[in-house]
Amino acid sequence: MTYQELKDFITTKMRMSHVYQPVMLIEILKRDGCASRENIARAILDYDPTQIDYYKKIVRDMVGDVLTRRREIITKDKENYYLKNIDTYSKEQIKELIKLCEDKITTKESDSKGLHWDHRKTGRVLISGSTRWNVIVRARKRCEACGKSIKEVGSLEVDHIHPKSLGGKDDLSNYQALCRKCNSQKSNKDDTDFRDIDAEYEYRDKGCLFCDKQKGVIHENSLAYLVRDGFAVTKYHSLIIPKRHCKDYFDLTQAEINAANQLIHTERERLLRLDKTITGFNIGVNCGEDAGQTIFHCHVHLIPRRHGDDKSPKGGVRKVIDGKGNY
Repeated sequence: MTYQELKDFITTKMRMSHVYQPVMLIEILKRDGCASRENIARAILDYDPTQIDYYKKIVRDMVGDVLTRRREIITKDKENYYLKNIDTYSKEQIKELIKLCEDKITTKESDSKGLHWDHRKTGRVLISGSTRWNVIVRARKRCEACGKSIKEVGSLEVDHIHPKSLGGKDDLSNYQALCRKCNSQKSNKDDTDFRDIDAEYEYRDKGCLFCDKQKGVIHENSLAYLVRDGFAVTKYHSLIIPKRHCKDYFDLTQAEINAANQLIHTERERLLRLDKTITGFNIGVNCGEDAGQTIFHCHVHLIPRRHGDDKSPKGGVRKVIDGKGNY
């Protein structure tokens, strides 16, 4: 590619969905036409404020706290850290101390075989930016464990509900948004016994109508599927059904709740595009015989509503008991 061709590409054709392309070109140009993948990755990292924010928190809350308050080796003034009495050190002594620190790093890297960085891994398979954003938006930009907002904690991390290291799937329904503190506390060492969880998710009850996946599946993910109700009360009345046999909503795991919610949102958006007469929805779950449950495999009703389909819609789901709709 000639200089002019590359110039034209940069100025008129380069798509800027992110900063990656220009950063990569800058790094290659700076290195006389050749840069390694690591060179380029490090350059991109320099432009990523979320990583800077993460390590600023590490400096403030962990290493900085240890060396200032606990060990009293350094002092702090706003954003700056100072080594006590450094003016008494010779240049040779400083070089020696740096070498000792570098040796400590080398030894740690060798002894731990890199495992001390495991908390920063994203789960072996890189979670795309769009998926991360969907998880964070679904969580309303709040940690799904402690409830703190992204403004309070600085950033949110995407966590596998069922840990990746214990067989958890790379699936939107198995992701949750956690702040760094909650994610590090959860780790992948939850005391729940996950040894049989995959088998549990695969459990089907012989003879159960919904365990035998229905014909006409419209959407599905790893843990749930969506079909039309066989006795629809309105057009496009749908059922969202967990694949695992579970009695009712209260038996669902958080991952299954996420999976069902994903299908509900997907179908709602689809129906609003498909049928412009839809003006509302009822979402309902029957739990127990006295609540009207007839099939004892959890299923969530998504019922489209239209103007005029009920002369007096006030009360909505309160009408499950006669006379209680109006209040």
